Amino acid sequence: MSQKRRLVVGITGATGSAYATRLLEMARDVDDVETHLVVSASGVLNVKHELGLSRQQIHDLADRVYNIRDVGATLASGAFATTGMVVVPCSMRTLSAVAMGLSDNLITRAADVTLKERRRLVMVVRETPFNLAHLRNMTAVTEMGGIIFPPLPAFYHLPKSIPELIDHSVARILELVGIEVPGPRWEGMDKPA
Repeated sequence: MSQKRRLVVGITGATGSAYATRLLEMARDVDDVETHLVVSASGVLNVKHELGLSRQQIHDLADRVYNIRDVGATLASGAFATTGMVVVPCSMRTLSAVAMGLSDNLITRAADVTLKERRRLVMVVRETPFNLAHLRNMTAVTEMGGIIFPPLPAFYHLPKSIPELIDHSVARILELVGIEVPGPRWEGMDKPA
């Protein structure tokens, strides 16, 4: 039996908790994927405020859960092979720390490890409008090999609900770390008859 692909997921204190929980749910439905979760204190507060979920309910969505202060955890080492990392939602504070190489907690350390090992790092930034510091930090992370993914809704698949919009963005995020899930794909505009 082959080893499962390990996906690291960081949840921070930005708005957009539904993207995080849905990503964990969708990844759980992929047989060969194992999720490794780290949630900041602000992330827990946002999930509770936006979705009414407790810390334990968030943890129950993942295969493994780590304390954000445990910088000695396996995620802090490049020797722990992963398929990549998604920070969802990603606060501007976390973006800034990663851009500066400040590994002051397990989320930012795991992101740093992901970049240094040349693995996929997707940062689902949630802020608007952006100021110059945000843009420079996004540029720095991009130059280091990270992917900045503001979860902007797409409408070409004619969504009928907010969950459909979320699922579409989450499917695209997972695809960026090599995890395929069912979802609408752009196939071009229908040609008039």
